[in-house]
Amino acid sequence: MELSVLKINGTESGKKVALDEKVFGVEPNDHAIYLDVVQYLANQRHGNAKTKDRSEIAHSTKKLGRQKGGGGARHGSLKAGIFVGGGRVFGPVPRFYHNKLNKKVKKLARFSALTYKARENAIIMLEPFTMEAPKTKELLGIIKAIKAGDRKVLVVLPQNSANIYLSSRNLEQVKVITVDEINTYAIMNANSLVLIDGVQDILSERA
Repeated sequence: MELSVLKINGTESGKKVALDEKVFGVEPNDHAIYLDVVQYLANQRHGNAKTKDRSEIAHSTKKLGRQKGGGGARHGSLKAGIFVGGGRVFGPVPRFYHNKLNKKVKKLARFSALTYKARENAIIMLEPFTMEAPKTKELLGIIKAIKAGDRKVLVVLPQNSANIYLSSRNLEQVKVITVDEINTYAIMNANSLVLIDGVQDILSERA
């Protein structure tokens, strides 16, 4: 598959790049994509939700009434979960959500996601550019000029650029990452993928 490299004003630069079939033309594996996305989302969880059970509640330990003859159920403590202000029954406790996935499965998932984007013609090649200072309006103008759309645009840089990243922080629908940070979830979650020329070569080297 061949794509034209665009300038930041939206016109063609005259250069064409061929996307590596080992990266953008594999046989997609939906289950690998599912596993990778589940792992990514699980690894984002902090797992620090916590409620107090009856052993941690600061309350009187005085018995509420006599054991029998009160006309109701027997209660021994106001800390019981049945009372307002009592402990939470089976509440959340801190836990570790992270799980492991083999590198080959993650690579297959990532390349499968890129293949889907290539098939959907959702990949735009853009020539390398720099920004003198963080300017959100300038980056938004580039996104509009190359017609990347106004819904979930993922921009992948060959290397980190602080000014480009800072320019994107106020744009809800635009996310900027480097090729080292690219992952299956980010690819599948984006409607269009903007690759800065050179990213495709780095991905091919890692195939």
